[in-house]
Amino acid sequence: MTRILGIALVPVLLLAACATAPYTQRSQLMLISPGEETQLGAQAFQQVLSKEKVLRDPVLQAVMDRIGWRIANAANRPDFQWQFVVIDNPKMANAFALPGGKVAVYTGMFPVARTEGGLAAVMAHEVAHVLARHGGERLSQGLLAQMGAVAVQVGMAGRDAGVVQGVMVAYGLGANVGVLLPYGRLQESEADRIGLILMAEAGYDPREAVELWQRMAQQDRQAPPEFLSTHPSAGTRIQDLQRLMPNALTYYRPAPDQVAESTRLLPGVSVR
Repeated sequence: MTRILGIALVPVLLLAACATAPYTQRSQLMLISPGEETQLGAQAFQQVLSKEKVLRDPVLQAVMDRIGWRIANAANRPDFQWQFVVIDNPKMANAFALPGGKVAVYTGMFPVARTEGGLAAVMAHEVAHVLARHGGERLSQGLLAQMGAVAVQVGMAGRDAGVVQGVMVAYGLGANVGVLLPYGRLQESEADRIGLILMAEAGYDPREAVELWQRMAQQDRQAPPEFLSTHPSAGTRIQDLQRLMPNALTYYRPAPDQVAESTRLLPGVSVR
């Protein structure tokens, strides 16, 4: 009887669960509220921090905070509890963001990001995933497929460990904490588009994003880093970024003292 009721309510719930992505106005399926998603993101973030080594480097953290807060101001989400963390793992060229403004970058990403503009591109891209609620979208699709529309409401109300794990998978953290899983091609392209606008509004030259992806593609042509393991190829991604660049540059209005920051090397990164 419950299964029959759930099937009967699916069209109603789907109609009530329509959302719209910011900037692109794309229609989305959402079966969880922003508040619920933020709570789950905070839980998932704490789980990450309990398993990873947070780097306590005041110089690098200061750069991370400065870039992070500029992007946060561009994102215009004062309801978020923003937090920017460096995770000490030089073999991991990754980064992620979770609902509520929780952002982490692994130390393996810094030589690839190389410049402050490159790091801004990484962080803005990840924040764009959160602003567009890509994780919530994936989680909604997965819950609907696995549990049925009625069971979604029950499952989310419980917020048990399985649901938190679902959030981590949806936001690319997967079963092994810190290992990114790919978003879909559409979501990645959307995050690239939004990320360019965010970094430009934050005062960082969006052209640094192209430089970043060119370096990413050169890291290891046979086995690219996890951050690159997404549906669009590096070549396609770079072409798309170049196509989006004229629009992104209309948002780029840096303060005079910010102009040089985009190309400034990150602490500990040497010229090669």
